[in-house]
Amino acid sequence: MPTISLFYGIVIQMYWRDHNPPHIHALYQGHEALLAIEDASIIAGKLPPTARRIVADWIGRRRPELMANWERARRYEALEMVAGADIDD
Repeated sequence: MPTISLFYGIVIQMYWRDHNPPHIHALYQGHEALLAIEDASIIAGKLPPTARRIVADWIGRRRPELMANWERARRYEALEMVAGADIDD
């Protein structure tokens, strides 16, 4: 699964041709969660509370880029890296 971002030890990945709804996979210290791109809700899995808040905020800031990658993935095209979480954004 391609890694599209890495920040604060959180790895963000996206599968090609994954199931709906559009989502990302977030991995952190042995935890994994699938979070919806639309509203950052957890579809499956679990993250520690702080990591969950960081990822949800990141999704909110990067939603257009994530949806563009989702569409690329659906077409088996190369995914682009997405900027990490930056408190100065």
